[in-house]
Amino acid sequence: MKRDAFTLPLQQTVAVLFARADSTYKTLPGADVWDIERDAKLWPGGAPVVAHPPCRAWGRLRQFAKPRKGERQLAIWSVRQVRRFGGVLEHPVGSLLWKKAGLPPPGQIDAYGGWTLPIHQNWWGHRAEKATLLYIVGCAPANLPPIPMRLGEATHVVQSRKRIDHRPHITKAEREHTPPELAQWLCELARRCAVSQPTTPSTHQRAFSLE
Repeated sequence: MKRDAFTLPLQQTVAVLFARADSTYKTLPGADVWDIERDAKLWPGGAPVVAHPPCRAWGRLRQFAKPRKGERQLAIWSVRQVRRFGGVLEHPVGSLLWKKAGLPPPGQIDAYGGWTLPIHQNWWGHRAEKATLLYIVGCAPANLPPIPMRLGEATHVVQSRKRIDHRPHITKAEREHTPPELAQWLCELARRCAVSQPTTPSTHQRAFSLE
């Protein structure tokens, strides 16, 4: 029997912050995408978040990066949005954001109920392994959407120092793009995140400041 369209539940809107202009998120229903043109800092709040703040000033190759003025602080701002409204923040393994913002290592929970999940993006179809950390607030590990598992070595690498016998590199755009399957998964994860009220740090939460 065909269900009446008016009885279907409305899909909760998810705010996707700091997406690429050509982001796959723009094809997903219920994704309110904020790219460089919309300026994510103008997002008014009120929905769970999928945050992809710029990472080049925080990553392992940060000494070679040339971030725009104020770009580094966008990651700290994103942490605050995830903690207030619930959701997930994505950054590469090795990002100094975890230390700077007091984000918990895997296996621990912070004063906001947040925790860290390490993933490999090739599980969701990326051509390179792309080891990634997710900071999650509002969804317990038992309530995560199913995580796919792909065995075997990825066909490509982000970059390699080998001159011979190395796997091919991904393109610059691929370093920044989120695989479509992962984008859908992150939106579903954000929809499962619930923060009943704006959170405030406990008295033992380590403070941090912007540089």
